[in-house]
Amino acid sequence: MSDNEQHEGGCACGKVRYQTTGQPEVHAVCHCRYCQLRTGSAFGVGAYFPNDKVSLLSGDLSHHRYQTQSGNNVTTSFCSACGTTTHWQIDSEFLDGKTAIAVGTFDPPSFWFDINREIFLRTKAPFVEIDAENKFETSGTYKPVKEDEDRQNPAK
Repeated sequence: MSDNEQHEGGCACGKVRYQTTGQPEVHAVCHCRYCQLRTGSAFGVGAYFPNDKVSLLSGDLSHHRYQTQSGNNVTTSFCSACGTTTHWQIDSEFLDGKTAIAVGTFDPPSFWFDINREIFLRTKAPFVEIDAENKFETSGTYKPVKEDEDRQNPAK
C-alpha cells in the first residue's frame, strides 16, 4: 500500500462523495455509547486520516456538534439528503488534525486495512466478537470531566 493510494466513498443516496489519500493513521472498532448512538448499531468503525488527506468531492453536509464526557468536542458530518454519517472530527490532544471516516461508507472493498484495535469494551454488546489484537476497556482519550446524560451513561 502506498502513501498516495486513494480510496473513495460516500453516503447511501450517492450525493456525498469523498476521497482519502494514503493509509489511516489510527483505526478501531469502537463500542462507546456515542458510536452506538451515531450508528444505531452495537459499534462504529472509524479510520482516522490527517485532515489534508480527506477531500469532499461532492454533496451537501449537515453537522452535529456535541461534547463527550471527557470534554472533547465531536463534530459529525452527514449527508443533508439521506442522513448517512460519512465522517467526524474529535477535538482532543490525540486526534486533533485528523478526520475519522465511517469505514462502512468506503466503496467496496471497504476494509482494505486490518482493524487491530477495539475500544470501549466496557459498553460492548455481549453478542459481538471481534478478533482484534489490541483491546481496551475505554480509550486513551477517556478522561471524564462531567456526567453524561442518562441515555449515554453506561452506568445508568
